[in-house]
Amino acid sequence: MKFILASQSPRRKELLSRVVSDFDVRVSHVEEVVPAGLQPQEVVMHLAKIKAEAVAQELRLEQPAQRFAVIGADTVVVLDGAILGKPRDGAEAEAMLTALSGRTHQVYTGVTLLQDGRRLTEHEVTAVTFRPLSPEEIAAYVSTGEPMDKAGAYGIQGLGALLVERLEGDYFNVMGLPLCRLGEMLAQFGVRPLEAAGLRRE
Repeated sequence: MKFILASQSPRRKELLSRVVSDFDVRVSHVEEVVPAGLQPQEVVMHLAKIKAEAVAQELRLEQPAQRFAVIGADTVVVLDGAILGKPRDGAEAEAMLTALSGRTHQVYTGVTLLQDGRRLTEHEVTAVTFRPLSPEEIAAYVSTGEPMDKAGAYGIQGLGALLVERLEGDYFNVMGLPLCRLGEMLAQFGVRPLEAAGLRRE
């Protein structure tokens, strides 16, 4: 069985490589339209599902005899119930970081696992608290360019780590792929990464 990551995120690719040794990346080009009225956890699960389903459909048409397990994911940053996407420019990045400064927000990631017509979709949430940031610090961080392709305008795996005072939950979830949750989902499909790695309990 071949694993396929339905994401172009280099961070998700790096994280998945920690638990699955052999997989391919296939970018989903599906239009990310979200029905109105969904809660953040519903938004990320919906987007993870349509990404995974779009890639699975392409693969079934191209290689009908091959078995695939497709993993789709989507991550959003939420402050006071409002979803913060990727900033369109430096000014919007600064506005987002100013809003997050000294406050606690939530990071939601939805994950879908598809195999042989079976689908499992779940989500993880992590609470992240920023320390108070000065306007000068915010401007300096934005000037690095790091915030521009990231939801909420920061990357915890990079210089954005300097902004985070504490977090509650899965650190990897903030990077874009909750590994503990994914491992539990894989186990439901009969895949146990620890055993596959030879780490069976004696």
